[in-house]
Amino acid sequence: MEHENGTGVTEFVLLGLSQTQEIQLFLFILFLVFYSMILPANILIILTIQSDPHLGSPMYFFLANLAFMDICYCSVTPPKMLADFFSHHKTISYGGCMAQLFFIHFLGGAEIFLLIAMAFDRYVAICHPLRYASIMSREICCALVGAAWTGGFTHSILQVVLIIRLPFCGPNELDNFFCDITQVIKLACTDIYVLEFFMFFNSGLVTLMCFLLLLISYGALLVRLQMGNPSKGMSKAASTCVTHIIIVFIMFGPAIYIYCRPFQNFPLDKVVAVFHTVVFPLMNPMIYTLRNKEIISAMKSPPSPWCEEGIGS
Repeated sequence: MEHENGTGVTEFVLLGLSQTQEIQLFLFILFLVFYSMILPANILIILTIQSDPHLGSPMYFFLANLAFMDICYCSVTPPKMLADFFSHHKTISYGGCMAQLFFIHFLGGAEIFLLIAMAFDRYVAICHPLRYASIMSREICCALVGAAWTGGFTHSILQVVLIIRLPFCGPNELDNFFCDITQVIKLACTDIYVLEFFMFFNSGLVTLMCFLLLLISYGALLVRLQMGNPSKGMSKAASTCVTHIIIVFIMFGPAIYIYCRPFQNFPLDKVVAVFHTVVFPLMNPMIYTLRNKEIISAMKSPPSPWCEEGIGS
């Protein structure tokens, strides 16, 4: 372990996903293939939405931003994880660790707030269809996306500012493949009870409350759709809400498991962390695409000059 001025830790040792060379090689190939296939697919989704005027409604604008956030999110930990599979001494500098902490929670928080913006978009489309175009203007959509980025930044910077003030003068091993608050603060050589409670509230309870808010909101929208007159537009809107609910479960499930409990190590932590930081973020836009005929048809055919917006957009 290296120290700075005899007291400060300058690097952390990452124990990784496995110590067995054969398993590491298998995981490297598996994640590299997955990353190489899904990452370009997400880029294609963004390019398709940006180039096809048929996909000019606010929902697709939010979807393109979600895909961009997911690409950024999956660029924080996977590249180093893949490189570390070939390293016998897996380390990360103190500054690199703090950077990982910041960007993981910055982008993760931004995605949560973006999902809330997408829920608001569905509320306006279903409950106020005649005013949808005027309420969900391009300016409002950009403001909501900007608010999502700002919310994620605020959420993350509060944690990082408190963590960098901690003294690290003892053990520096992290039983994971990246830096996260649940393990880093445990290495501090000071009492962290108050800080751990703040982290639990800022990352755990906030995530849980947003999860419940989104579930209640989409549940209420589905009930409203079921009580309304059945039509093709209503059925399409219901299908869109179901897709959003699937994404909410996929995104919030691992986050609640990791942060909405005491910061202790559990057997499934690494498995959940892989899905939380690598697999699920890249899959989110893909799930939207596979359940959306407009995007699939836009990928197969040249852009159309006509643009349709409505309750099912």
